[in-house]
Amino acid sequence: MGTEGGGDLRKAVFLDRDGVLVIPSFRDGRSFAPLGLDEYRFYPEAAGCLKRLKQVGFALVVVTNQPDVGSGKIAREVVAEMHRRLAETLPVDAVQACFHTAQEHCACRKPQPGMLFTAARELGIDLATSFMVGDRRSDIEAGAAAGCRTIFIDLGYTTEMPPDRPNHVVKSLAEATNWILSGSRGASPMTRTDDLKIKLFADGADLQGMLAMRANPLIRGFTTNPTLMRKAGVTDYETFARQVLAAIPDRPVSFEVFADDFEGMEQQGRVIAGWGRNVYVKIPVVTTGGQFTGPVIRRMSRDGIPLNVTAVMTVAQVAEVAHALDPDSAAIVSVFAGRIADTGVDPMPHMRACLDALAKRPKAELLWASPRELLNIFQADEVGCHIITATNDVLAKLQLVGKDLTEYSRETVQMFFRDANACGFAIRTKAAA
Repeated sequence: MGTEGGGDLRKAVFLDRDGVLVIPSFRDGRSFAPLGLDEYRFYPEAAGCLKRLKQVGFALVVVTNQPDVGSGKIAREVVAEMHRRLAETLPVDAVQACFHTAQEHCACRKPQPGMLFTAARELGIDLATSFMVGDRRSDIEAGAAAGCRTIFIDLGYTTEMPPDRPNHVVKSLAEATNWILSGSRGASPMTRTDDLKIKLFADGADLQGMLAMRANPLIRGFTTNPTLMRKAGVTDYETFARQVLAAIPDRPVSFEVFADDFEGMEQQGRVIAGWGRNVYVKIPVVTTGGQFTGPVIRRMSRDGIPLNVTAVMTVAQVAEVAHALDPDSAAIVSVFAGRIADTGVDPMPHMRACLDALAKRPKAELLWASPRELLNIFQADEVGCHIITATNDVLAKLQLVGKDLTEYSRETVQMFFRDANACGFAIRTKAAA
């Protein structure tokens, strides 16, 4: 069910109330709606964000579950007064509220899309060009069921499952607004993460950082290596690996051998493969003496062990690896595009050539390794790479994708101003004398 594009239909932004517009109370790893008018407050940026959305033509509709009415915790008249104040303070076009509890199995309570469908009929909204903004899984599921693009405001709840595949993840309504407006101004498709075809892997060896990335629905797998482990202070390789695999059993994770001879590499690799069904064994493309590790790759791939052939640099190496891989076995070929760029070589045509060299191995995926900046993700996607792996500091910049550059300029000036004042800097001028 829903409305179809065309005619005089309007685009809209549907907004959850508590956690998006209204400041909730936080306890026990989640948030709770206010139960009285004395604790009912709006986020300071809410009015400004909604004004910006209204100025470019969006209808604004609040869709909120209020089961505390159905359970008797708050009177319906109090919620009505809350919504009167909301409509008086914020430039919204409508407020849709469901007062049922989960046990009543109604059609309006999110994650059901009933409230969005009702608003679409009443206000003439094109759901396909609209957005749903919320801080809970149920918000995102309701928006997706209605055919809207979805934006998840991640407030760090620890006792609730995050949504599976929102179109975008942000930390605040301001970030959500910037992303919506960047698209409405005709931003290039290559500046929106939901348009990426490439799989994003997180590269690291900090267990807590890896767990944080696991909560991000954009992250599809993980890689690590002995250098990252050393930096993270890992002292027991197997214990660390088993902790990671116990915490992340549902996505591919690559662990590397560190022996420097063929026999040792293969022995270590077969042990690592036994640690979990989602393990990819990382085999360096050459030994420290420069000898191609093809015999190891060939034997392990023939036995169906998923491999990640790493530290690859040249198109010729990719061709050699492709020849060694069994066509029926899953594999990743990690080409260090970032290091290639460090030498002054444009990695994009280089990676296209690597992709061609893998053409006869359909189960082998090309991975863009060692990216230096977020732009590399979009470059790798444009080339047609299957995977890119990046450290958490690069992946953290995903929240900036689609950011309004005028606003970013102002925020940068604010940062300079704030830091100068925090340092107590002063310049003697004639006016001050």
